[in-house]
Amino acid sequence: MEHMSDFIIIVDLEATCCDRGGVTREEMEIIEIGAVAAEVSTGKVVSEFQSFVRPVRHPVLTPFCRKLTTIEQAEVDAADIYPTPVDRFRHWLSAWSESDFGSWGDYDRRQFEQDCAFHDVEFPFNGAHRNVKKEAAKRMKLRKPLGVGVVLSKLGMEFEGTAHRGIDDVRNIARICARVLCS
Repeated sequence: MEHMSDFIIIVDLEATCCDRGGVTREEMEIIEIGAVAAEVSTGKVVSEFQSFVRPVRHPVLTPFCRKLTTIEQAEVDAADIYPTPVDRFRHWLSAWSESDFGSWGDYDRRQFEQDCAFHDVEFPFNGAHRNVKKEAAKRMKLRKPLGVGVVLSKLGMEFEGTAHRGIDDVRNIARICARVLCS
């Protein structure tokens, strides 16, 4: 893995969504931030961050969103709006200020950019973004990038936890990194 630091921050977000067009891509908001700091050389997770976020554009989660993410309305209702959780996240990130950050595709980076712009807060990352999905596909010589669960299966591993939950997704992405991307 090419790197500028000894650690990579792996991020996975869950956001408001609707299967009937009620929440447009431009109006989606982060409802969960999941992140791990992993050693680049081994993929070993050394720290985790998880926070729910209360959405303001579409504060009531759709039935589709609740089913997909298993995030309950009460969890986001009890959470702070975006600026406070992202400040806590930024504080957690400060220990790895020179680290790259990665996610399974570019969605998470774009969603952070969108929410930061909407709430007028600074983007939380200093390092470059790494599309771990593309890196894994290239390293595994796959014809196209695949989903986390499919890649785990190809590696003879099972998904641990609940799919479409930020913290569980990043833990599994870190497992893929440990097997495929770390030296």
